[in-house]
Amino acid sequence: MKIDVKDLIQEFSNNLKLDYDLKKKNWFNIGGKTKAYYNANNLKELIKFLKKIPRDEKIFVLGAGSNTLISDKQFNGVVIKLTNNFNNISLLNDEIIIAGSAVKDKLLSEFAMENSLGGFEFLSCIPGSVGGGIKMNAGCFNREFKDILISIQALSKSGQVITIPSKDINFKYRGSNLADDLIFLSASFKGFKKKKDIIKNEIKLLKEKKEKTQPTKIKTSGSTFKNPIEQSDKKVWQLIKDSVSLDKSFGDACISEKHCNFFVNKGNAKFEDMKKLIDFVSDSVFKKTGIKLETEIKILE
Repeated sequence: MKIDVKDLIQEFSNNLKLDYDLKKKNWFNIGGKTKAYYNANNLKELIKFLKKIPRDEKIFVLGAGSNTLISDKQFNGVVIKLTNNFNNISLLNDEIIIAGSAVKDKLLSEFAMENSLGGFEFLSCIPGSVGGGIKMNAGCFNREFKDILISIQALSKSGQVITIPSKDINFKYRGSNLADDLIFLSASFKGFKKKKDIIKNEIKLLKEKKEKTQPTKIKTSGSTFKNPIEQSDKKVWQLIKDSVSLDKSFGDACISEKHCNFFVNKGNAKFEDMKKLIDFVSDSVFKKTGIKLETEIKILE
């Protein structure tokens, strides 16, 4: 007998919500509802939940929501949010940090600084969480997750815990060959001993550099498109600037004046507005340059 997610509401009542609104769960402040939303507090409960839901049920793990555009239509699946026990961070030894996948990148950077470990400074400028950072090999200022990662612990859709060494992962620019249905649980990272005051100063300089060039404290989701490194030496913002009128907008979806690869919800933009803007910019760049852009933000439909 096939179990419907709705049949599990009694068993997981404290953490399972049906017809749940996702609008306030992402930085764009755009989106409709999901059929089910599950708050996973610990590994044991998460495994139990995964074993109860149908194998063919669509699953989306929502991290910080900092690079996610969500459809206004209902998502016909389960959105999983990792909380509590997936937010732990600790030192394994003098050079290795273990962090849960729900740990914010900024917090990991600060923890490394407090423990005089270098190599994590760039994370202070990435607004996401560890799980999302691993999945997309997030990075900035010429550093990426792959540069500090030792291994990850993950959960298969069938509820099996596996460990994957970094050397077995084929990382590329803003991506990897890790399976889409893996749920990342935690990861170990390697740094190197470095004076705390030097780290602190470097983080300060990186943040100042970022604030000069990128919009903050508004409804945006970071870089919209990946740099087309295999097609051009130009950065994506240069291609957009050369191909598109930067005052172009659809409803309340517009291009940031500070950085044209950042798209902004300046009020009450709908999913379709933002999607139209993304498609318009992508098409315009292709018509002008022949370069096909790929989105860096994750679109949940």
